Parts: sequence; C-alpha cells; structure tokens
Amino acid sequence: MLTFRHENRQERAVVRPGITVSYAQTLDGRLATSDGNSRWISGPDSLRFAHALRAEHDAIVVGAGTACTDDPSLTVRHVPGDDPLRVVVDSTLRTPLTAAVLADGAAKGTVLAVTESAPEDRCEDALSLGATVLRLPQNPEGRVDLASLMKRLQGFGVRSVMVEGGAALITALLRDRLVDRLAVCVAPKILGCGIEAVGDLGICDLTDSLALADTTVTPYGADTVFDSRVVYPNGI
Repeated sequence: MLTFRHENRQERAVVRPGITVSYAQTLDGRLATSDGNSRWISGPDSLRFAHALRAEHDAIVVGAGTACTDDPSLTVRHVPGDDPLRVVVDSTLRTPLTAAVLADGAAKGTVLAVTESAPEDRCEDALSLGATVLRLPQNPEGRVDLASLMKRLQGFGVRSVMVEGGAALITALLRDRLVDRLAVCVAPKILGCGIEAVGDLGICDLTDSLALADTTVTPYGADTVFDSRVVYPNGI
C-alpha cells in the first residue's frame, strides 16, 4: 500500500498513511436516525464488503460517538484476514472501559487518541487494560488534531487507515483534506430527518467542491457501493 506526501507553503512535505473513509448511508444521505440508530442501514452483502475493506487496511479509526453509541468490535469477522489496529478518536476519553474495543483483551489492539482534556485516571484505567493512549495536540475546536494523529500512526508503521465514522470525524477529515479515498454504501432507504453523513465543509462556491475520480459503482445485494478517489480543488 502507498503512503501519501502532501505539502503546503508553510511546511515541507510530510508522510502520512493513505486514508479511506467508508460508511453506509440512506439514499437521502443519512448515517443514522435522529436518535442515532444506524443498525442496519446496509445489508449483509455490503457488510461483507466493509469487512473485506477492513482487512485491506493496517488500522481502522472511529470517533468516540461511534464507539459509545454503536459499540463496534472493529474486527474482521465476515471475511478471511487479520484484524486491523483499532483507533478511537476520543478527546476526553469517554469511551466506556466495558466497550468492545477495550473489554475481554481487546484493549491490547486498541489505540485511544486523546487530548489534555482526558482525565488522568481514565487514561490510567485504559492503560491498565493494555490499551495504548496517545495524548495529542488539539485543534481550535478542542478536539484531537487529526493530522498529528495520522503522523503518529505512521510512526507505528501504519501505512493505510480506514475511517468508519461518525459524521463529525468524517467531516473533519474532509475539511482538513486528509481523505484519499471514499467508499460509500448507499442503501435504498429514506429517513428524512437524521444524522447527515457529511456536515458543513465551509464550501460556498461550486468551484470549491470536492470531486470524485476513478469511480467504480458496484451492487451488493440491494445496496450500491461507490468507490472513488478524492480530488481537492486546486490540487491541494
């Protein structure tokens, strides 16, 4: 798998893992109902696709909201392959110690990415279970700086990262122009009100929109998966 080099006018080129964002949404772009219920938007065929995608990546990343609400195991269960490193982006470390990513020995394969806002006793409890706790710089909103997280994961030998949500994490990665690939499962369902897959990216002009290239469209049962490379305006 490839690593990606990016540079801007202020910094020299840095190396980070290639980042794939993958999620399932309804036809009207919802990740979940308004109360956070997302099981199951997609069907069993597209679920196997998602697990195959997990097996292709070195690490799988979710936000604290996903870890707390869905309590995912973040393992490869439906296809052959090795489980990726589990990473939870959790600024204040609110993920329960009983969560699937920490309980029953799972903590040894889990990284918790926190900021200085995470209580020391919570960090110690997670460490005692075998988890790795990374204290990272925070962005202006007080959340984990995602570019810093990706650089640290690169230092762990992680060359490819799959991000499965939630919406705040997906939006932040797209806003920071860190996403290289999108693999979106669209289910033939309509929710109306619900949690949007992607939030405000600060785009006011169509010329500033993110484009998708080299797209493949594949049916998985009743669902359709769009797999694309992300192209940012001005090539940045």
